[in-house]
Order: sequence, then C-alpha cells, then structure tokens
Amino acid sequence: MALPITSFAIGVIFGLGLSVSEMINPARIIGFLDITGRWDATLLLVMTGALAVTLPGFALILRRRQPLLARQFVLPTQSRTDAPLIIGAGLFGIGWGLGGFCPGPALAGLATGSPEVLLFVAAMIAGQWLAGRVERGL
Repeated sequence: MALPITSFAIGVIFGLGLSVSEMINPARIIGFLDITGRWDATLLLVMTGALAVTLPGFALILRRRQPLLARQFVLPTQSRTDAPLIIGAGLFGIGWGLGGFCPGPALAGLATGSPEVLLFVAAMIAGQWLAGRVERGL
C-alpha cells in the first residue's frame, strides 16, 4: 500500500511544481519555442532546476542496493537510436510545439477545467491508444 500512496504524493508534488512554474500554461511553452520573437526563458529555468536536483539525486539513489519501495531498480536497457524512437520523438515534439503541452503539464492542467486542456488530454489518450495498436500490429 505504501507504493500507491507514495506514487500519488509524488504526482501531486510534481503537478504543484508544474502549476507554480506555470508550465501548465501553453503560452509559456510556445514562448520558449519562439526564438525569433518574444522568447520566454521560463522553461529553460525550470529544466535547469530539475537537472540540478535530478543529476545528483540519481547518483545518490543508484548507490543503494535496492529502491525503498521495490525489489530492484528497473533501468532502461536499450542504448541504440532506432526508427521508432526517432518517429516517436518527432511526433512528441510536433505535438508539444503545436499544443504547448506535454503529458505531465497536460494532466496537471486538467485541474483548470479548461476545454482546451480536456481536448488535448483526450487527443493524447487517443494517440497513446493508437500507438499501442500500431506497435502490436493492429
């Protein structure tokens, strides 16, 4: 029972951080991507802060023999760049640039009740479902 509670608490903290930093506002993301107009550095500052915590955090955590709430660490094993990775990253980037959301901020943005956010999340879920179907060969 500790894992679901901990996961929920971490998700809430993550969502609050996205809200406080205004990453649930698509104008912030689109402003970051507008390098020839009124560039908004907010996303760069948020990413820098996240890396400042994550990099030393991972180094400390991976020194442990096992995680606190699991039997073992589950880390990525694939190290090569293949077509599905490139296509997926491209589609993600296009959706991020057009919509101004990526999955985390979109889910946190649901709390606003905005029709645009609801539509984006619905499209995101449909896209994930379709990608799963394509990956399994329809």
